[in-house]
Amino acid sequence: MKTTILVIEDEPAIQELIAVNLRLAGFEVQLADTAEQAQHLIQQALPDLILLDWMLPGTPGIQYAKELRADPRTRQTPIIMLTAKGAEEDRVIGLETGADDYITKPFSPKELRARINAVLRRVAPQLADEPVTIGTLSLDPSTHRVQADGQNLRLGPTEFRLLHFFMVHPERVFSRTQLLDNIWGDHVFIEERTVDVHIRRLRKALSPTGHDQHIETVRGAGYRFATQS
Repeated sequence: MKTTILVIEDEPAIQELIAVNLRLAGFEVQLADTAEQAQHLIQQALPDLILLDWMLPGTPGIQYAKELRADPRTRQTPIIMLTAKGAEEDRVIGLETGADDYITKPFSPKELRARINAVLRRVAPQLADEPVTIGTLSLDPSTHRVQADGQNLRLGPTEFRLLHFFMVHPERVFSRTQLLDNIWGDHVFIEERTVDVHIRRLRKALSPTGHDQHIETVRGAGYRFATQS
């Protein structure tokens, strides 16, 4: 599943340049000219990251960032502000609204991709492409490979995303609802018990090397990835 980035930018040339480069980098891109258009898209499906222009017609980007942070549904969504304002006080204002990073125009596509990847590594590591290893279990998102004790394990797409999410959040307990939102997306309406089915499949895939013991059921709370099995 591709990482979805919502670009909120009212200048067509800049919007198109960003969109082309992000798609070439492997991202799914959504486009909006105003905060109002963006809100309509967000109501349909929550993006993984938002690129938000400071100066927008209608609701300014700086105000919309505050609204996104005040909404429980979008509170944790990473935001990178795009602006022509380069003064330190402007950067501070942008970050104080809740933005995770700030990039000043003009910027190169390489810099933008680097900033996006840095934010994803920091606030949403399950969306980054960096390999992760815990003990003798390793997972590489870019090659979609999982190895345990030197053996290649075969996982389905959903089980792969589950394992990746667990491994970048070790020891944390996640409810079925939290797993549904993070793995399937908050716009997908399926039963919570679907999580149990995929947990069983994940454990089965990890069982040849005994790594299924890492996936623990926490009664009344959900599931967690234990670093010590």
